[in-house]
Amino acid sequence: MLNKYARAFFTRVLTPFAAFLIRRGVSPDTVTLIGTAGVVAGALVFYPRGEFFWGTIVITLFVFSDLVDGNMARQLGRSSRWGAFLDSTLDRIADGAVFGGFALWYAGGGDDIALCAVSIFCLASGQVVSYTKARGESIGLPVAVNGLIERAERLVISLVAAGLAGLHAFGVPGIQYLLPVALWIVAVGSLITLIQRVVTVRRESAEAEAAETVEGREAAGGQEARGSGAAK
Repeated sequence: MLNKYARAFFTRVLTPFAAFLIRRGVSPDTVTLIGTAGVVAGALVFYPRGEFFWGTIVITLFVFSDLVDGNMARQLGRSSRWGAFLDSTLDRIADGAVFGGFALWYAGGGDDIALCAVSIFCLASGQVVSYTKARGESIGLPVAVNGLIERAERLVISLVAAGLAGLHAFGVPGIQYLLPVALWIVAVGSLITLIQRVVTVRRESAEAEAAETVEGREAAGGQEARGSGAAK
């Protein structure tokens, strides 16, 4: 839902900025690299120290590069396999930095080994969820399911919760518990999404193999019919 509606909204909003960067001679790949570097820096510099508010502000400023670079590519007519590959690869790095930052906090100053483990699970499951779709598509399956929590949902839930939890440092009581709740939601949602995609790939692969078997039998039957006709 976020991919469908929020992405369309922010794409319209960011189109003038993308056009401005194009006029300045900035390439989409440069925006992708800078955006990822900003997200990684924000996550790994601020989050391990428990500075969730300022870390989220920095990450949010850079995370929109994911929309700007694609917008620029479309305006330039340069959409390419390389651009799609680079974007997807760096997305995984950025996601890993965000949840890695949470894990480092809970392993250190946050002093909560259970939440450290949940953060690591969010990191790993997010990577695997993306891999299942990419791998399924690479073997010729449509993987016609999005799932409960995709990348957009993972980031929005985690970053909003982290930003609000960071207000505890400014004297807002009790709000620090939002982040642990959000991490559990992301962990459970990612597990459900992973199961949804695995089940979908299993079903689609069975259907594809069944269709290939039918086509093979029909082709064999056609060859036999032609052979019988030739013998007559």
